[in-house]
Amino acid sequence: MRKKIIAGNWKMNMTPTEAKALCETLVPLIKGTKNEVVFCVPAVDVTTVVKAVKGSGIKVGGENIYFEDKGAFTGETSADMLLDAGAKYVILGHSERREYFKETDADINKKVLKALEKGLTPILCCGESLEQREQGITIDWIRMQLKIALQGVSAEQAKGMVIAYEPIWAIGTGKTATTAQAEEVCKAIRLLIQELYDRKTANAIRIQYGGSVNAKNAAELFAEPDIDGGLVGGASLKADFGTVATA
Repeated sequence: MRKKIIAGNWKMNMTPTEAKALCETLVPLIKGTKNEVVFCVPAVDVTTVVKAVKGSGIKVGGENIYFEDKGAFTGETSADMLLDAGAKYVILGHSERREYFKETDADINKKVLKALEKGLTPILCCGESLEQREQGITIDWIRMQLKIALQGVSAEQAKGMVIAYEPIWAIGTGKTATTAQAEEVCKAIRLLIQELYDRKTANAIRIQYGGSVNAKNAAELFAEPDIDGGLVGGASLKADFGTVATA
């Protein structure tokens, strides 16, 4: 039985002071959940949040890494930096990174391999635009994204990863894929993992849905057989995240 994983993606929000206050609000609301809960936070907040959630069972992740260990890469964060600060997870390939910072599938593959090499668990994002959905190429597009991003990843490594399906048209828009739409794509992702590796790996890997997940729709989405939790944006910055995280 796969343990559900609910990750909050704080994006570029929360100073360290604000992050500490948010954790003081959220931690008591999440206490006792059977789900795995991760706060994925800006790099400057990692140390503060690690301290703030200590003893709660909540894990901490970063929102991005670079694929080199060190060097003249001004403004970047390495896997070692996140690990030393106490992070366990890292979001990779988010649509905002792809769109605003022009990350390619090949870039994301390098980051996935680096995260795995260092012992960070990748939350690997994929998803289609509204135009791609309307063209009927959603599954083809996501298969391509994941095939490239997973090149060089072994079955043993893939089992421990998390894949987050986020339809771009549903991120921050208030629109949510229907439960049937979300399950259809998450099931297709699991079938792809079986195709690339084997049934055991496909049964082990956890697949999240992300895209305007909130307290009202979380339980219904997470009840689907191939949806193993959510990657939550805006709602992760509110007390409502307590309801999402315990759904």
